[in-house]
Amino acid sequence: MSTASHALRDNLTMLRRNLLHARRYPSLTLNLLLTPVILLLLFVYVFGNVMSAGLTGGHADRSEYVAYLVPGILFLTAAMTSLGTAVAVATDMTEGIMARFRTMAISRASVLIGHVVGSVIQTMTALVLVLGIGVAIGFRPNASPVEWLAAAGLMALVSLALTWLAVGIGLISPNAEGASNIGTPLVMLPFLSSAFVPVAAMPGWFRWFAEYQPFSPFIETLRGLLLGSGIGTKNALLALGWGLGLTVLGYLWSRARFSREPRQ
Repeated sequence: MSTASHALRDNLTMLRRNLLHARRYPSLTLNLLLTPVILLLLFVYVFGNVMSAGLTGGHADRSEYVAYLVPGILFLTAAMTSLGTAVAVATDMTEGIMARFRTMAISRASVLIGHVVGSVIQTMTALVLVLGIGVAIGFRPNASPVEWLAAAGLMALVSLALTWLAVGIGLISPNAEGASNIGTPLVMLPFLSSAFVPVAAMPGWFRWFAEYQPFSPFIETLRGLLLGSGIGTKNALLALGWGLGLTVLGYLWSRARFSREPRQ
């Protein structure tokens, strides 16, 4: 069997291991998924009329705010799910399973790739569930098949980027609790973006950060794709640049950190 075939087999084995682990212990994924769902329901049914009045110039229309809110909640879901990846990697590190993998005749990269691919699959599944809840409460996307394909590609790219960053966080964390704490800023970024209110409504000293941090271009691009309102060249380029840049950064960081771990 060739080296490439061995590596593929090891990657699939590690992917299966992580998917089985997620199936047997679903509580972490469910707990992380619960937060964006609660926020979606809270902002729609408690604050929806008030927030929509600001979007429509004084006329309260909850359906308008649902359309605005759901794309932001989708990326908040991706960020929350990536936190679970950081915790899972940190747990593997502290419980010694990583050291055991190092003594086995398997591809070293497969250990990380299994976590990443498994997490992306879980994240995309969570996004479909949250999107389904959004549709159930009134979200009505107006995307063409090509726009749906582009939206799915964007969500997959962002999920991949956040997952590689989460793997790096898990590798540098002393334990699972530490991974959860270190990953908190990643989860907070969607709250400091255009997820809940337009960037134009923010104070001038904060507006620049909110507009150019990664999640605002992600959200605005997805919003334009799903609602058929256009994405704009700037948002599309920023979203693609941030997505690819964070993926490469997270990958290089994770590989370098994993390689520095001592063999046991």
